[in-house]
Amino acid sequence: MIELEDVPELNNPVVIAAFEGWNDAGEAATAAIDHLVDVWDAEAVAALDPEDYYDFQVNRPRVVLDEGRRRIHWRTTRILVASSESLQRDVVLIQGIEPSFRWRAFTIELMEFAQQVGASTVFTLGALMADVAHTRPIPVTATSDDEDVLHRFDLEPSRYEGPTGIVGVLADAATQSGMQSISLWAAVPHYAGHSPSPKATLALVSRLEELLDAPIPHGDLADGARAWERGINELAETDEEVAEYVQSLEEAQDTADLPEASGDAIAREFERYLRRRGQDGPGQPG
Repeated sequence: MIELEDVPELNNPVVIAAFEGWNDAGEAATAAIDHLVDVWDAEAVAALDPEDYYDFQVNRPRVVLDEGRRRIHWRTTRILVASSESLQRDVVLIQGIEPSFRWRAFTIELMEFAQQVGASTVFTLGALMADVAHTRPIPVTATSDDEDVLHRFDLEPSRYEGPTGIVGVLADAATQSGMQSISLWAAVPHYAGHSPSPKATLALVSRLEELLDAPIPHGDLADGARAWERGINELAETDEEVAEYVQSLEEAQDTADLPEASGDAIAREFERYLRRRGQDGPGQPG
């Protein structure tokens, strides 16, 4: 069962969740949660008992030093709560590891907690490796199975069929529980998907603030994204085959993205720019 600490009464909370493992190419989704925990100063309020869901030979506990004393830290899934002035509502952040077993019980625990605190919307974040170029904007797909959500946010229904991770199970459970469910997936270049991908993390955070219609501080994500891109550029420059492959991906992606240069897309981008200017304040860099 969830180990509860002090859970205050929350104001119309939204849930945002991501998990390490199969759903997290380039650690992009879990890094997005880490970023939100930092910028919103989230506090842990609950944790799942790791004994119920994890194989400790796969997700081993760690020895840590706490004020000079050694202790065992059991990795698990934690629930944190934050208040966002820009959102004018509270946020529940679920930060954890894809469970080794008992997925349905795991999901039920999280959904019961979400219902207990009055959450109405669940965002699940994921990242997958794909045939995209690191030099182009990271594509982020937003989907939902809720007709009202599809129309409200102008999203596409998911057409995916096949194996799924805990993110897909949780998103379905949210819908079955009567909550609005939106899944965000970042496409990470497969030739650069095994290292942290701050550019994909930034793309997820940017798409999330668009859907929440409120600015989220980006911190040093943009700097990290540029450094990551420079590092991949240096790798491509030393391998002619990689350079040619990246060029072919760029050409394919540029062709596919041409319809996006529409009046509506430009208007949405300009509105987001104005919101960020308002957050930074007069006379501050945009």
